[in-house]
Amino acid sequence: MRVVTLLPSATEIVYALGVEPIGVSHECDYPPAAREQPAVNRSRVDPEASSSEINEQVAAAEDGDGVYAVDRGTLSALDPDVIVTQGVCDVCAVDHVLVADAVAELGLDAEVLTLDVHSLADLFESIHRVGAAIDRDERATDLVATLRERVAAVETTAARADSTPSVAVLDWLDPVMVAGHWVPGMVERAGGEYGMADRGAHSRPREWAEVTAYDPDVLVAAPCGFDIDQTRENLADVTDRPGFDDLRAVREGRAYVVDGHHYVNRSGPRLVDTLEYLAALCHPDLFDAPPRDAVVELAPLRA
Repeated sequence: MRVVTLLPSATEIVYALGVEPIGVSHECDYPPAAREQPAVNRSRVDPEASSSEINEQVAAAEDGDGVYAVDRGTLSALDPDVIVTQGVCDVCAVDHVLVADAVAELGLDAEVLTLDVHSLADLFESIHRVGAAIDRDERATDLVATLRERVAAVETTAARADSTPSVAVLDWLDPVMVAGHWVPGMVERAGGEYGMADRGAHSRPREWAEVTAYDPDVLVAAPCGFDIDQTRENLADVTDRPGFDDLRAVREGRAYVVDGHHYVNRSGPRLVDTLEYLAALCHPDLFDAPPRDAVVELAPLRA
């Protein structure tokens, strides 16, 4: 089975099901073996730019030829049986329309499988769909069962908490965006309250005043595509805003930076890791502390 995966979460799913893709996206970096596979797309946005510059580049790209381009030569040479893409966000990864157009233009005999994840339930369904498409149904069933057990363990432990802290997760810094999609539901499963977005809602820009008015008990900065180091380079985009130091989460030492690139914003199997980390931030007395390569307190990063 020759499989091409055009978003990092799909690459992680395929590897977890015991299949090595023959081509990936330019962002696919986990597991490490994914870095060795040929990239089938490229981005017209500089991922090393600041959050405000990236926002401007994305706007310009959307007014032009789009954020991503498919490398038709590479795709044709690979001649895949299955191509896994997404329909969640045309900024985060190459979308299914662009892929379908390339497949038709090249005359490839490939199934285009589109993942559209907005919740943990959608993730589990997507794993089953990928498993069926690449002849790994049994592996998919086993993987989903393991992930569900971990989710249930978090919910059981969180139910013992005597408080429900309010949480805000920022998945972009300039402009400020409050994370939607799977994040509200995961925060609630982790024993928190997520009052700034409904389950499954799209992430969207917010006025900073909305964040200060909400004044969360726990604040998480997890910009899409940024690891901890890159987030640190852009922290001033939020920490210099009026009233930041007056936020309850900041005053009480409950403001954090989470690796958004690998965890919060990547809708693959490690979303369950993210759930466990969020539970630890909501209820540190009930859960083990997250690893420092995934979650760090914000205050030391400002120093």
